[in-house]
Amino acid sequence: MPNAIEQIVDAYVRLKNRRGLDELMMHRQRLAVDLKSRSGSFDFSLPIGKIDEEIAIIEAGLARLAADAPELGATRFR
Repeated sequence: MPNAIEQIVDAYVRLKNRRGLDELMMHRQRLAVDLKSRSGSFDFSLPIGKIDEEIAIIEAGLARLAADAPELGATRFR
């Protein structure tokens, strides 16, 4: 069964919602930067690893969306 982020990315790809994917990516990247900058007694490696996995899933969704999009100039008007 796909996890939540995979389902969200799949929905954005089906809807061709690049903006939604971009916003999701930016949010995850901000979380990763924030967690990686923290120090202290708590080990952030597990949440950082999970966020890195989610970023990879979002990147794959963006690649799928780009592959499905027609190339610029390829559309013909009649």
